[in-house]
Amino acid sequence: MPQFPPVDEQLDCLRKGAAEIIRETDLRDRIEKSLASGKPMRVKAGFDPTAPDLHLGHTVLMRKLKHFQDMGHTVIFLIGDFTGLIGDPSGRSATRPPLTREQIDANAETYKAQVFKILDRDKTEVRFNSEWLGKLGYEGFVRLAAKFTVSQMLEREDFHKRFVEEKPIAMHELLYPIAQGYDSVALEADVELGGTDQKFNLLMGRQLQRDYNQPPQIVLTMPLLEGTDGVQKMSKSYGNFIGITEAPQEMFGKVMSISDELMWRYYELLTDVTVREIDELKRDVAKGAAHPMKLKQELGLRIVRDFHGHEAAEHAAQDWSRMFQKKELPEEIDEVRVRIDDIGWSVPGIQLGGPKYPGIRLDRLLVQCGLASSVADAARKIKEGAVRIGDHVERSVHILVESLPAQLPVSVDDPPGEFSVRAGKRVKKAVIYKD
Repeated sequence: MPQFPPVDEQLDCLRKGAAEIIRETDLRDRIEKSLASGKPMRVKAGFDPTAPDLHLGHTVLMRKLKHFQDMGHTVIFLIGDFTGLIGDPSGRSATRPPLTREQIDANAETYKAQVFKILDRDKTEVRFNSEWLGKLGYEGFVRLAAKFTVSQMLEREDFHKRFVEEKPIAMHELLYPIAQGYDSVALEADVELGGTDQKFNLLMGRQLQRDYNQPPQIVLTMPLLEGTDGVQKMSKSYGNFIGITEAPQEMFGKVMSISDELMWRYYELLTDVTVREIDELKRDVAKGAAHPMKLKQELGLRIVRDFHGHEAAEHAAQDWSRMFQKKELPEEIDEVRVRIDDIGWSVPGIQLGGPKYPGIRLDRLLVQCGLASSVADAARKIKEGAVRIGDHVERSVHILVESLPAQLPVSVDDPPGEFSVRAGKRVKKAVIYKD
């Protein structure tokens, strides 16, 4: 019989970072029944294999699954190989192009390999929803869809928005929430986890379980993790992600590039540091007793350690410190001469008679220096926080002259501007000149 922690201890752990629990009183009751019967709860989270690699945004749900697992409950890592063919419309303003079966199968294999960086392989139930959804057939889907109305589907915020804006909603997208809801019926889930954008789908599971005479699952939603830019949710599409299979040095460097404010969010959602401990750290920073840089380094160590081990994390931190904090650069840095006309950022109509270029285009500079293969590649590197001028991370494509570590020539009498430009581990010395 599993040894479950006390109810309040479990609830304290499960509340950490959670956006919403529907309903917490039901969760308490379900935990109490587990304690009384010795039967663990069945806790599921679904992941559609729409891309080959997972990033830290995905691990927010996995870490919460791990919390349930550590408390003795049965965790189900559900791979949506069937729903992945439909494409989750959550948060989408347009229909998602469906993937091929070959793409889905290949991505699913990589998910199986990556998930056990967090979950216990021996205690995790890995399932594929094609097991039951593939067997429903046409008649089964018709009967399942008959339980809902079009007006119910249009209550979903993203569907409603697209309907009002007269943007297309494909018929197969309306089936996605129903299919996800049926997953909970097939697995007899006690709890389902999902991002805040998944709330509608998760509630569908509750409704369908009632129709099938099952106790409705508890829904626990987790916030969507912001990417390294601190604005958009972490996504490969936005180029602001930290992949869990990335090299330790790359992963540590990306963590160090986030803002001090975002650091607290990462502490809450990506580590096991308690809320009380995080609050104490915040107070220490406010009093000047702790420096945000040191705490961010500790955060980077924790995250890299989770995926690459202690030794790799220590080496990554030392490499970062040697490269950026101590400003140790290679003795010989290749010098690249760049014409201001090739990278200058001009603003028509301002400062007539003054500087022609109040700033530079960093994406064009990276291409000129051979640090990016194209302007698009350069823009991606900038979004990822992988680009530095001097020792400062640059996140904007457009940079004003006065923000540069050396003054650009703004008249024919000015000497060339010189400064180091780094993209990842590669560094060049840019020498800006005028014809």
